[in-house]
Amino acid sequence: MANLKAVIPVAGLGMHMLPATKAIPKEMLPIVDKPMIQYIVDEIVAAGIKEIVLVTHSSKNAVENHFDT
Repeated sequence: MANLKAVIPVAGLGMHMLPATKAIPKEMLPIVDKPMIQYIVDEIVAAGIKEIVLVTHSSKNAVENHFDT
């Protein structure tokens, strides 16, 4: 298998999802027990892709903090 990489753009401000995204980035909105972005990353890892790049906005500390833990 080729050395695949995943690029996930998460830099948008989520204006179409207001007011839900006023306090939390759209990719961090919870679905059942974890943020939406975690489900996406879990599926990528399950597909065997080992390198994942998240393209974020400088104000999206919640995304970085989630994956730093």
